[in-house]
Amino acid sequence: MKYISTRGQAPKLDFEEVLLTGLAEDGGLYLPETWPQITEEKMKAWAKLSYADLAAEVMEPFVSECIDKKTLTELCHKAYGRFRHEAVTPLKQLDSQVWLQELFQGPTLAFKDCALQMLGLFFEHTLAKKKSSITIIGATSGDTGSAAIEACRDREGIEIFILFPDGKVSDVQRRQMTTVDSPNVHCVAVDGTFDDCQDLVKACFNDHEFRNKISLSAVNSINWARIMAQIVYYFYSALRLGAPEREVQFAVPTGNFGNVFAGYAAQKMGLPISKFLVGSNRNDILTRFFNANDMSIKTVEPSLSPSMDIQISSNFERFLYFCLDENPKALTDAMTAFRKDGKLPLSNAAFTKATECFEGFSLDDEGILAEIARVYTENQELIDPHTAASTAHAKVSGNKQNLTTIVLATAHPAKFSEAVKMASGVTPKLPPHLSHIFSIPENYKLSPNDLSMLQTFVMSEGAATYS
Repeated sequence: MKYISTRGQAPKLDFEEVLLTGLAEDGGLYLPETWPQITEEKMKAWAKLSYADLAAEVMEPFVSECIDKKTLTELCHKAYGRFRHEAVTPLKQLDSQVWLQELFQGPTLAFKDCALQMLGLFFEHTLAKKKSSITIIGATSGDTGSAAIEACRDREGIEIFILFPDGKVSDVQRRQMTTVDSPNVHCVAVDGTFDDCQDLVKACFNDHEFRNKISLSAVNSINWARIMAQIVYYFYSALRLGAPEREVQFAVPTGNFGNVFAGYAAQKMGLPISKFLVGSNRNDILTRFFNANDMSIKTVEPSLSPSMDIQISSNFERFLYFCLDENPKALTDAMTAFRKDGKLPLSNAAFTKATECFEGFSLDDEGILAEIARVYTENQELIDPHTAASTAHAKVSGNKQNLTTIVLATAHPAKFSEAVKMASGVTPKLPPHLSHIFSIPENYKLSPNDLSMLQTFVMSEGAATYS
C-alpha cells in the first residue's frame, strides 16, 4: 500500500513514512493510492470478532508493508485494553431505529482515544525500529489535545506541543491537558480561535527548514493514521446491527471532518452505508455547504459545543479530492481560492457528487439544550452538546427511508457538565481516574497568534533534542 497527496506534487510514501510525515510536503493530505475491498463473506466472518481483533483486520491492508499481522494485533490489544468497557465502543438503543455508539470509553473520555491510543503505539513502534525521534505539534478544539497527550506522554523519542484556543475549550478539556506532569508534554493557549491554532500548525509544516530541523509530525486528523484507526468503529457497529445484509446510516457530530471522513473511507471499502448525517452547531459552514452549496467562511461564534466551533475543516480536502474526480490540480486550485476568497463554490456536477450520501444539519445553543433535555426525558441518557446535534438529526432524518441510524456519541457528558446540567438538571460526574484534575496545578504557556514566537518556544523547549 502506497499513499499519495491530494495535491499531487509530493512523493508516494509507505505507511510508516506517512505516519511520521503527517502533512505532505506540497501542503496536501495523504490518502491510500487504492482502497482495500472487503467482501461480504469477509465482513460476515468479522461480525463476531472483538473490537481489538477487528481493528487488526481492518487496518492490516493499510500497514502490511511495514507492520506484520502479529505485531499489529498485539498493538491493537494493548491500545484497546485501556478502555473502560469490554466492547470498547458499546451500542445503546434509543428507539426502534436509532442507536447510540459510545466512543468515549477511552482514557480521556472522547472519541479521539479510539485513534490516538493506536497512534501513540504506532509512533513508539516505528521510532524504536528507526532509532529516531520526532516533534509533534497539534491543534485542538477540545478533545484531540488531551487524547494526544495521553497517547504520547512519557514516550521515548517524542516531544509533543498542543495548541488550544485560550478560553474557548471547556474547563475539563483544558485541565485534562494542562495538569499532565510529563517532561515531553507542552501546552500552549493561543490568543485566537481553533482555526488560528490549526493555521499555526500548518505554517510550521510549510516551513520546510523548521520542519526538518525538529522532525515535525502530526497527531491531528491530517495524519492518515488517525483516519485509518477511526474506520474500525464504523465496521464494528454496522456489523453488529446486521451489515452487510442490512444497510445503515450514521449521524456524526462534525468539526474537522476527520470523523465522518473515516466513515466515507469505510463505505469506499465496501461497508453498506446509505447516508452520512453531518451534525453541526451555530458555526454551520458544513450545513450550508451540503444543503445549499454555500461554503463561505464566517466569524467563528463560541458555543456550548466548542469542538465544532470551526470554519475550516482540514479533512474536507480529502473528501473534496473525490468530489473533483481525484484531480490534484482542480483540488489545489479550489483550496487556494478558498483560502484566498473564503468561498468554495463547486460546479453542479461536483456538488451533486458531494451530496449523493451526505446531508447537513445544525442546531444553535438553544436547540442543543432542548435536545439534551429530550434525550434525557425519553431515554434517561445524558449526552454531551456535540452528540446532541446528531441525535436531533437522526430523529428528523431517520424515518425517511426506514433505516437503522447509528449516532456517534463523541464525548462523555461530564466533559461539558455545565451545559448538560443546564439542560437536564443533572450534573454528570467524571470517572474516578479523572476526578483529581480540579485539585492539581495547571502548566501551560499563554501565547499570541504568532508563528515566530511559537517556533522559538518549540526550539527552546526541545533544545536538547534538536541540538
